[in-house]
Amino acid sequence: MATTSDLRRGMLIRYNGGLYRVVEYEHIAPGNWRAMVRMKLKNFENGKVIEDRVRAGDPIDVVQTETRTATYLYNDGTSCHFMDTETFDQIELPQEFIEEQTRWIKENDVVTLLTDDHGKVLDVEVSTFVALKVTQADAAVRGDTAGNVLKNATLETGSVVKVPAFIKEGDTIKIDTRSGEYVERA
Repeated sequence: MATTSDLRRGMLIRYNGGLYRVVEYEHIAPGNWRAMVRMKLKNFENGKVIEDRVRAGDPIDVVQTETRTATYLYNDGTSCHFMDTETFDQIELPQEFIEEQTRWIKENDVVTLLTDDHGKVLDVEVSTFVALKVTQADAAVRGDTAGNVLKNATLETGSVVKVPAFIKEGDTIKIDTRSGEYVERA
């Protein structure tokens, strides 16, 4: 059984009946008191972040995970459909479950599925950088060239991002999926 000394950032644990990802942890030894571990955990079901303290050395329930690659097939309006690239099994996930990730993937893109030891999909991980085509871009206003002027652009996935004034419709741009920001032309 793992203990609080085995905690690592990004680790998945079961805590108080829920599934959490460790965002931060800190070992504290306050003078003549017992040592403790302060944890910041993000709930997988609702996305809420909680902070809690536990005694140093207390047991924790680490969730064993596996990663599988899958191809994004389509979205039927309520669910997103994926195909496992090894077994060719189709996996259906509710659209609300991966709403943030669908902003950056299009049909036939390869993603990574994070599954628990029972085969349940916990998360869908997209590439850190994606290249997407601009389908609509606001017009740049002449004279707005002082500093870093940004305008809205709609991508082929339907996402709207801020881009520099020189980007036009039809351009392919590189996006950082962690922050949702423009990186460069692709």
